[in-house]
Amino acid sequence: MPIYEGDFSPPSGRFAIVVSRFNALVTEALLAGCLDAFKRHGVDDGRLDVYWVPGSFEVPLIARKLAEAGGHAAVVCLGCVIRGETGHYDHVAGQAAGGVLQAALTTGVPVIFGVLTTETVEQALNRAGLKAGNKGGEAAMAAIEMVNLLAKLPGPKP
Repeated sequence: MPIYEGDFSPPSGRFAIVVSRFNALVTEALLAGCLDAFKRHGVDDGRLDVYWVPGSFEVPLIARKLAEAGGHAAVVCLGCVIRGETGHYDHVAGQAAGGVLQAALTTGVPVIFGVLTTETVEQALNRAGLKAGNKGGEAAMAAIEMVNLLAKLPGPKP
């Protein structure tokens, strides 16, 4: 029985990172963790492209355009949506998640959801490296694993 799984060996190709400028204190930390994880796994800065967008709602459009263009092995999406006093959070978080999913499904390119959706600023900072771990780094690892898994699948390669 064949078993296919990705690994964390240095992948080939370029990687795009789409980062929301909104909640920059958090997203800049996510980006730092993402860049560090890529570097530790053999992806040097020369193979990374960073795209800044106004907010998490705008992330999926750029992610999809990049995935459609075919110049990147994967697209990592980083953002931060913190619950406020209105329903705005639910709309932004839900649409960002759905848009990132659609970008991956319609293009066949790994588009990784690294958008934090938290109740408080403290939770967001903790997930951006203040306490244990950095979700930006985890998103980079997911991109590496998915690129390596896709390379192992039978059939024609993209």
